[in-house]
Amino acid sequence: MALKNRPVPREPLPDADVHSEGFRQQRQARRSALVEDYVELIADLIEDGNEARQVDIAARLGVAQPTVAKMLTRLCADGLVLRKPYRGVFLTEAGRKVAEESRIRHQTVEAFLRSLGVSAETARIDAEGIEHHVSAETLEAFRKAMTAPR
Repeated sequence: MALKNRPVPREPLPDADVHSEGFRQQRQARRSALVEDYVELIADLIEDGNEARQVDIAARLGVAQPTVAKMLTRLCADGLVLRKPYRGVFLTEAGRKVAEESRIRHQTVEAFLRSLGVSAETARIDAEGIEHHVSAETLEAFRKAMTAPR
C-alpha cells in the first residue's frame, strides 16, 4: 500500500474549551467573510477609477442586486460604507481599514500558494476563501516561509 493511502493516526481530542475555541473562531470568520468581501470589492472598484455602484458589485460577486442592496444597508449601519443617491457607494475610514486588512491577508495567502507552485488562477480562487479563516500567526508563518532562503 502506498504511503499516501494510509490513514493518518488521529490525535487525541483536545480539552473541550480548547476544542470549542477553534469552532468559535471559524464561525466568526464565516460571519465576517461576506462583509470583508464587499468592502474589499468596493475599495477595488473605487481604486480602479470607477464608482462602486450596486449593479457593478452584484455583477462581480455573482449575486442579485437586491442581495447587494440588503448588504449595503447592513454595511451602512455598521459604519463601513456611505451611500450617496445617484453616486454609488463609498467607504468610510473604518471600511477602508477593513478592506486594506482583507486585501493584505488575501495577497499574502495568494503569494504563499503561488510559492508552493499553485497556478495563479487557482491561488486567486483558493485565497478568496482561506484569507478569512487564517490567523495572524499563520499569515506570519506564510511570510517567513516565502522569505526564508532555500
